[in-house]
Amino acid sequence: MQQAHIQLKKHFGYDSFKRGQEELVESILQGRDALGVMPTGAGKSVCYQLPAAMLPGITLVVSPLISLMKDQADALNQIGIPAALLNSTLSVRELNDTYRKIAAGAYKIVYVAPERLESERFCQLVQELSIPLVAVDEAHCVSQWGHDFRPSYLAVNRLLQWIKPRPVLAAFTATATDVVKEDIVRQLGLSDPLRITTGYERENLSLSVVKGADKKDYIASYLRSRPKDAGIIYASTRKEVEEVHRYLNRLGISAGRYHAGLSDEERSRSQELFLYDMTKVMVATNAFGMGIDKSNVRFVIHYNLPKNLESYYQEAGRAGRDGEPGECILLFAAQDIMTQKFLLEQGDSEPERKKQEYSNLNDMVDYCHTTDCLQSYIVSYFGGHTAEPCGRCSSCTDERELNDITVEAQKIFSCIVRMRQRFGVTMTAKVLRGSGDAKIKQMGFDQLPTYGIMKQVKEKDITGLISVLVADGYLNLSDSQYPVLSLTPKARSVLEGTERVFHRVVILPQAAGGGNAGAAAGGADEALFDKLRQLRRSFAERERVPPFTIFHDATLRDMCVRLPGSEDEMLAVKGVGKHKFDKYGNAFLEEIRKHR
Repeated sequence: MQQAHIQLKKHFGYDSFKRGQEELVESILQGRDALGVMPTGAGKSVCYQLPAAMLPGITLVVSPLISLMKDQADALNQIGIPAALLNSTLSVRELNDTYRKIAAGAYKIVYVAPERLESERFCQLVQELSIPLVAVDEAHCVSQWGHDFRPSYLAVNRLLQWIKPRPVLAAFTATATDVVKEDIVRQLGLSDPLRITTGYERENLSLSVVKGADKKDYIASYLRSRPKDAGIIYASTRKEVEEVHRYLNRLGISAGRYHAGLSDEERSRSQELFLYDMTKVMVATNAFGMGIDKSNVRFVIHYNLPKNLESYYQEAGRAGRDGEPGECILLFAAQDIMTQKFLLEQGDSEPERKKQEYSNLNDMVDYCHTTDCLQSYIVSYFGGHTAEPCGRCSSCTDERELNDITVEAQKIFSCIVRMRQRFGVTMTAKVLRGSGDAKIKQMGFDQLPTYGIMKQVKEKDITGLISVLVADGYLNLSDSQYPVLSLTPKARSVLEGTERVFHRVVILPQAAGGGNAGAAAGGADEALFDKLRQLRRSFAERERVPPFTIFHDATLRDMCVRLPGSEDEMLAVKGVGKHKFDKYGNAFLEEIRKHR
């Protein structure tokens, strides 16, 4: 692996591999299939890009993400690894030219959309090429149990029959439950793959759930406190994207928008302005961002509840890809649950899959209500183990007073039992509140001993408390459009008086503290950092590439800390390889020299 270390430094500017990378690279170079499950920002792309640079012939990378293809191809060409892409954005002339260059061996890496795999012309081409490696990015898309199933991915396995000898097959994804991992191996036909899961913790991210806040006021306050930071605001529907976008523009906050209702030209322009740092904030549906390789996103705000934790963690994980601090904030309102249920019912999923989708939604709601560490909750959901709370999330940093709510919990549990564990949250809350609803009288629930036993508490507070008890494992919620409450053994211990329940008093959460989420780390000089960013932008505009493909923010901050004065010192900066130094190094050295 010595040669791999040399090439890692030469091309990518790193002295050592991140966790899991070396094992995956070694497996691929030795001819063994691989499955890598690594969180966003953990360096999945290096695991196939580095072997591709070292192996003879052309590596194919299957990706469903047009924006990611372009970003990664641009970045690879910047570091001296010739790369191209084949997707629907190419004109006939560009497509023909790319095919000709591929056949001539002009590239080391070719990115292809999965739909291209069934093209007769493409299948004929691959038969003529030497292809030692096929890498499948976003591999969860091949599984119907994943959160973004794409039938076109099933063509990957069929592609292998056209390539002789069979290439190494390597699959990568950021999020996959154990069920999805097994399905990836089966659907792609991975042969005895090396399996690496590096864990789901993102130590540079702070996760928060904000309940009860005025969402528009919250984001206005948040954005005004971070005028220099780039971020994404996700909304569930096109209508809400438009509303938030108009609201921010009325406030004088420059923001882009992105959803499927816009023209291709509008979406492309909006994305380009964001990638090139011309627009700092993007308001978008989940149609935006999957595979966006922008490294300096400092925050991701979810304006609405996502449909499942896989989607949420992938989207939230677009913050802090460069390893610098990032904030992931979910603005929760009970109405969001009804919106997601409506969207689920509009789909045409098979009954078994729809049941799974409701189960996933329940897990997402539990995440919003849990009082446990949010990072630990996510790690546990994906089957991982974490020893300690993260110390950064809104649960871990919550300093509100803990109250003993054992009596309230017992009242709720008792009511659910007396209602024969056959009803949902809203009906249970109405009975406890003593509602005069006709259906309650019709069912005879107004005769129960628990009817009106919590009449002094607002109904929305009772439903909120029930949701907390579900999230903390005292209650189960069935997986259906109309979920039903039932007790777990943990709740029965409370009813029997052998366990107590504690909950923090409710205070309206405020926007996270002021200041800059991307504040300089390790004593970096902010004035110099701004100058280096301006220099980076001048190169980016001249070469018509996104600024982060020149150098990541983390690299510029390392320069600010190290203050290199020579080529050797600059090459010691994280993310500066020989190829990039030859192109940009002297200009950045001069800027640092002038600042001293």
